[in-house]
Amino acid sequence: MKSFNEKVEHLSDTQGREALLGMLRGIEREALRIDEKGHLAQDEHPKALGSALTNSRITTDYSEALLEFITPVNHNIDNLLEGLTQTHAYTVRNLNGQKLWPVSMPCYVGDVANIPVARYGNSNTGKMKTLYRKGLTHRYGALMQIIAGVHFNFSVSNELWQRLYDDKIANGNGNACCSKSITFEDFISESYFGLIRNYRRLVWVLPYLFGSSPALCGSFIKDQEVDFEFEKTGKGTLYLPYATSLRMSDLGYTNKEQDTLNISYNSLPEYLEGVGAAIKMPSKKFAQIGVNVDGEFRQLNSNILQIENEFYAPIRAKRVTKKGEKPSQALARAGVEYIEVRALDVNPFSPVGIDATQVRFLDLFLLHCLLSPSEDTDAEGEAEIAANLKAVVLEGRKPGLTLQRHGQAIGLKEWMHELFAELSTLAVLLDDEDSHAYQLALAHWAEAIDDPDKTLSGRVIHEVVVKGTDHSIWVKQLADDYHAFLTHYPLSENVEKSYVDEAKASLIEQQHIEELPQDTFSEFLKQYFKDVVPAGTFEAK
Repeated sequence: MKSFNEKVEHLSDTQGREALLGMLRGIEREALRIDEKGHLAQDEHPKALGSALTNSRITTDYSEALLEFITPVNHNIDNLLEGLTQTHAYTVRNLNGQKLWPVSMPCYVGDVANIPVARYGNSNTGKMKTLYRKGLTHRYGALMQIIAGVHFNFSVSNELWQRLYDDKIANGNGNACCSKSITFEDFISESYFGLIRNYRRLVWVLPYLFGSSPALCGSFIKDQEVDFEFEKTGKGTLYLPYATSLRMSDLGYTNKEQDTLNISYNSLPEYLEGVGAAIKMPSKKFAQIGVNVDGEFRQLNSNILQIENEFYAPIRAKRVTKKGEKPSQALARAGVEYIEVRALDVNPFSPVGIDATQVRFLDLFLLHCLLSPSEDTDAEGEAEIAANLKAVVLEGRKPGLTLQRHGQAIGLKEWMHELFAELSTLAVLLDDEDSHAYQLALAHWAEAIDDPDKTLSGRVIHEVVVKGTDHSIWVKQLADDYHAFLTHYPLSENVEKSYVDEAKASLIEQQHIEELPQDTFSEFLKQYFKDVVPAGTFEAK
């Protein structure tokens, strides 16, 4: 098996460089709508933004107030971020004075019973999406569900796959992923799962650099019992001195009920088997909620996972689904098409939640994960992955922090310097004579290795602890500043018209869906889960 440096050397000619640069990316950014006082918006999804069910660029996540902006897939980073910015700009022009909350952790929530669950209309598909979210409310509470994040979708070019595949066939050493009999499609899936395993071993790097939720508004935990020993500023801000991403801690978007699933990432078949078993696995805890109680549905079913999307993971293997197809069915049909990075906090120092230096770092990081050898993970390795991530999430900026690598202690700084040295060879290869964008991005984030104050979480601590600004006041000012920036951001007539046209078309499409003949909702759910959920799950209780 070739080393990372050997693979990079193999790709260092003109054709190899072009194959590497053929990456495709997409971004999904979540943002809460807030009113003029900074409180969570209570009204329905604005009609000017179209149908949350069918609009391809602007939708909602858990709540009516939690917007989700989705970019088209793009080769070019500048075009990708320009499109994301245009979507933000069109949106803020149509919020009737409301603004976007520019951090991951919410504030000014008030009564959690008033958090409006997202609604998707009267079709069975729309009702199912809403019921799924009601189930999340009953299972985990509404507060956890309005934590916002950024998802980064990533794939490499067919030219790169062909180059890597041909090299494997020519240099196969007899193991499964290198066998001359492996198909091109299976090779791609196996390689993506190799990327995923390496990503999970190194996922702690992302909250260290990009985690931006070391502090939060005290109102977020007012009714919760928490184990953290928070420090407090005089104005109600709670924080952990060395934390990076409370969003990724037990306080944030996690699910302890899933800790026993042990879903394997060692191959696509093992992964699909694990996800399938999880969807069928009953939960005594969730059964106590009931499914259909006195004629009212409370959740889709009482299993550990209602649907596959409920499986919380910092990375997912993905394929675009066909109509009516479940995510796992798409993967089983044709293998992995791209991966979704889900370990990113909203960057509060960007009006759109992410910037170009982060995207370029992610390119380098994910290519490194793809091109590096990736052994299977066992139970001991999984425990090490979890422990490293927890340590960085809660104490990532702590001086002298050590992690575990293959059972041996290693300093976080030492490990990161080793990683950045290898990333630098990729950065040089990807840059051309006129642009050093990848090397500059890498150098920018390399400064944060020895100076944790230059991480996003370190910058947040500087604002709310060192400067003594209340977290909620600081974030509200950011919201005001970004609202002004986006309101005045130039949108051409053609660009604005494209958003207006899509909004109108999405509303018409939703109406068309709702006018089609439909089974009863109960029958619809039975048909949807007929090959997944054990019989009797949908009986009234």
